[in-house]
This record gives sequence, structure tokens and C-alpha cells, in this order.
Amino acid sequence: MKLLLDTHLPLWAALQPAQLSPVARSLLADLSNELLFSSASIWEVTIKHGRGHDDFQVDPRVLRRGLLDNGYGELPITGLHALAVGGLPALHKDPFDRILVAQAMVEGVTLLTSAPLVGQYAAPVRLVPAARPPPA
Repeated sequence: MKLLLDTHLPLWAALQPAQLSPVARSLLADLSNELLFSSASIWEVTIKHGRGHDDFQVDPRVLRRGLLDNGYGELPITGLHALAVGGLPALHKDPFDRILVAQAMVEGVTLLTSAPLVGQYAAPVRLVPAARPPPA
């Protein structure tokens, strides 16, 4: 199965593995799954890291290189993805989450997320719980 990872999942895998539930760990470890990250996630980490957000204390260059070195595929943003955002209902205003949902729809891959709001889209989304609430 092709899984597009919501931004928080590779961050947790790299920096806070205890955040990953057993289900998420199993999906990430299953060698039959093709794991993808979006260039939108790197963009999001770059912006939020630059603003000093506590959840994004990772160099986005190091994160991207680590994902590629560990066999994750990178999914670029295309014009078709951008256009698909226009067809999404206004459930959520976060542009990063919306482009990930659109990418999953256009590419026919499953978006893996722990964000309940993202799970409400009529799209190929698989909601996995966090192992524990994120630290405050």
C-alpha cells in the first residue's frame, strides 16, 4: 500500500518515537508499504522551524535527507494537486493539510494521519491514533 505521511508522523518517527502508536509503528515498519512524504511537509517544517515552533525543532534539510536515505519517496506538489484543493470542503483551513489531502486524492494513495479533522475528508485517509498526547 502507498502511504503518504502527514507531516507530524515523520517528525515523531525521527524525534519523538514514543508518540507513534503501535498501529502507526506497524504501518511504517511494514516493508510491503511504500512510504511517501510530500514536499509540502518539508515546506511546512521549513516555515515553522524558521518561526521557532516547539514542535518543529529539526533542520528541514536533515529531515528530508534522513527520509530519502531511509527509502521514503518524495511526492512533489503539482498543478493538479493545487487545483484539487479547490474542490475540498471547508472542513479545515490549514493549507498544508489541505494540499496533503488533495495529493492523496489525485495520486490514489492513502494519507496516514493522527489528526482527527483531516480524517473527516471524503478522501483516502487512514486515521491512526497518537500513542500519547503531544507534550505541552
